[in-house]
Amino acid sequence: MDPNQPPVENYANPKTCFFHVFFKAGALAFYILSSLFFSSFVIIFVVTVFLAALDFWVVKNLSGRILVGLRWWNEIDDMGESVWKFESLDQESLARMNKKDSWLFWWTLYLTAVAWTVLGIFSLIKFQADYLLVVGVCLTLSIANIIGFTKCRKDAKKQFQQFATQTIASQFSSTLQSAFSV
Repeated sequence: MDPNQPPVENYANPKTCFFHVFFKAGALAFYILSSLFFSSFVIIFVVTVFLAALDFWVVKNLSGRILVGLRWWNEIDDMGESVWKFESLDQESLARMNKKDSWLFWWTLYLTAVAWTVLGIFSLIKFQADYLLVVGVCLTLSIANIIGFTKCRKDAKKQFQQFATQTIASQFSSTLQSAFSV
């Protein structure tokens, strides 16, 4: 082993990474392979949507928080308006997040949506409207997580920029005050 070569970074949270990928792969694999084993559309629909719902929950509530330090949810306020809420770790903690964990999180999030889209196109080509319904539900759950985490990441960057601007402004102001108080 070359001592000049940097050490290979491993996954910091392998169990979380496993479950982040497991339910995505499980839903996709079951949907693709189920027609070989089951003739009942109801079974295929229920199991596939159940696995996709588990994936949605795991990503939204566990792996998003652990792997990339982000969390989002949506509330309805007193006026009946939909309000997006975002949480993120502070910038120092976000900077320390494992790059491999983060890479796995974002790539699987986007690739799953692409896979469901391709499967939806196949369902359209085959004129299978019932299977298009399954794909539509799974794609909706996948896109909801993409939108939520993308907005959360942008909100975290915006908060950091505001914090940095305020810190610089306060430092500048205190420097000016001390310079003129002499």
